[in-house]
Amino acid sequence: MSWLQLHINTQAASAESLEQALLNNGALSVTLQDNANQALLEPGVGETPLWDATKLSALFQENTNIDDLLKSLSQELDYAFPPYQVEMIADEDWERRWLDDFCAMQFGQHLWIVPSWQTPPDINACNIILDPGLAFGTGTHQTTAMCLEWLAVNRMDGLTVIDYGCGSGILAIAALLLGATQAICVDNDPQALVATMANAKQNGIDASALITCTPEDLDQTLNQQLGANHEGCDVVIANILAGPLIELSPRLTHLLRKGGQLMLSGILSEQSDSVIKAYEARMTIHAPHSKDQWIRLNGVK
Repeated sequence: MSWLQLHINTQAASAESLEQALLNNGALSVTLQDNANQALLEPGVGETPLWDATKLSALFQENTNIDDLLKSLSQELDYAFPPYQVEMIADEDWERRWLDDFCAMQFGQHLWIVPSWQTPPDINACNIILDPGLAFGTGTHQTTAMCLEWLAVNRMDGLTVIDYGCGSGILAIAALLLGATQAICVDNDPQALVATMANAKQNGIDASALITCTPEDLDQTLNQQLGANHEGCDVVIANILAGPLIELSPRLTHLLRKGGQLMLSGILSEQSDSVIKAYEARMTIHAPHSKDQWIRLNGVK
């Protein structure tokens, strides 16, 4: 069986009404995508932002009469019908195709992220077995990739690490497999903590080496794991967003021992100066490392 797919180029103000019109006229699904490479980050509470230039892709049954569909849509909308394209999509094993497209990725000389259904390209390397899932962080995004690249070339032997905003746990797991003694993974999303523990188990990480907690429980967790008189961890990683990084600057630097290393990611190029300013009074910040429009910052307390 094949499918008819209608692609429509529109603006944010019209996207919602157009989506509803498509569903009213038999669309099996409607997908909204960025149509101009516009980043949307850190929406306000209750906001659901859309790209200024938005592309809607609606899927219909193969036998849908496109002329009748377009006529009905035009009658329902109170504005001129926007530009569109029509294509036929052949039926196929979409899950298999998606899995085939997700390949092993290399970071540095000896660190690989490998999906569980593939054989590691280098069996002697540090191979993290990780499948794509709902929690953020599989190495495909520039922010996570830059963090993995840093971990791959810096000695982790014997260090304690905090992964603040752990998502899938990929960075903490990498640190442990590269020699870190303990990693404490922090996230306010319970699903992320579940994903982190599952990924750690899949990679043979001992339960005592990787601890998960919410931000509210972090101090208690640190006291339990490092002792009440601990001076902080050796490495703090936070791959989140610029706004929270700025707000958390006193907290994240406090979590580090003197001489400890900080790694921050999830920062757009134009946000770099603001994040640096929030941290430079408490520690030495190195020159930013960039990948596309994203920035990674490293510093020493």
